[in-house]
Amino acid sequence: MGDDHDDVVRLWQRLGLPGLIDVHTHFMPERVLRKVWAYFDSAGPLTGMEWPITYRHEEDERLALLRSFGVLRFTSMVYPHKPSMAAWLNGWAADFAARTPDCLHTATFFPEPDAERYVREAVEAGARVFKAHLQVGAYDPADPLLDPVWGLLAEAGVPVVTHCGSGPAPGKHTGPDPVARVLARHPRLPLIVAHMGMPEYPEFLSLAETYPEVRLDTTMAFTDFTEGFTPFPKAEHGRLADLGDRILLGTDFPNIPYPYAHQLHALERLGLGDDWLRAVCHDNAKSLFGL
Repeated sequence: MGDDHDDVVRLWQRLGLPGLIDVHTHFMPERVLRKVWAYFDSAGPLTGMEWPITYRHEEDERLALLRSFGVLRFTSMVYPHKPSMAAWLNGWAADFAARTPDCLHTATFFPEPDAERYVREAVEAGARVFKAHLQVGAYDPADPLLDPVWGLLAEAGVPVVTHCGSGPAPGKHTGPDPVARVLARHPRLPLIVAHMGMPEYPEFLSLAETYPEVRLDTTMAFTDFTEGFTPFPKAEHGRLADLGDRILLGTDFPNIPYPYAHQLHALERLGLGDDWLRAVCHDNAKSLFGL
């Protein structure tokens, strides 16, 4: 584990926290994860760059690593790329959560006729968070098939981590406008914008300022890797501070091309203060999920 482990633990201990809560980690069926890794290895069109996987380990070792870092709660972000896949992923994720008590029970959906049914079943089974990936799924979040899904999740108060920004490569339905249409219809939807909405950072910050239940996760934002091709505007740091109660730690573990500690160092070097870091790394998620 070495220095990476020590650096992670040192940071949250310095802040006086009991550990970290990471809202954007990936655990999924083994054959699906292997295909995801193969896609990264091939520098596919949704990445378009070299992307080495730092934590390419078996599931048990990945779980042990997160726990050794002091991650108290994490997610199993799963997402379909085609119809008739989401319900199967939800079954796997429910089983994973049942055998992994520190994982927040995660689920997903796709615009299809039975989406409302299986999303309702997942919520009734205890799902705490959903994942929507507009880039990979290549669907419009304002699709009428999803309107009852968004309404159900808004009513239930279940957050949805949504990859809706156009980074690292734009999709047919990425960007702030499609999500803004959803929020106009469901203003109480607890939406978590993944990756701080990169590269449309200012626009997604504006959505968070407009809708009190919109939050953003830090996944890969501010790191050297991301700053190299999609830098966060320094002029927006004041808005980061003002929205400090609605920014959540996310990392994309294990599919990151650098050590886990680097995400934390990237947040620390923003210079927004220890209170901001405590909120982002632990307290905001604790409050959101009632932990």
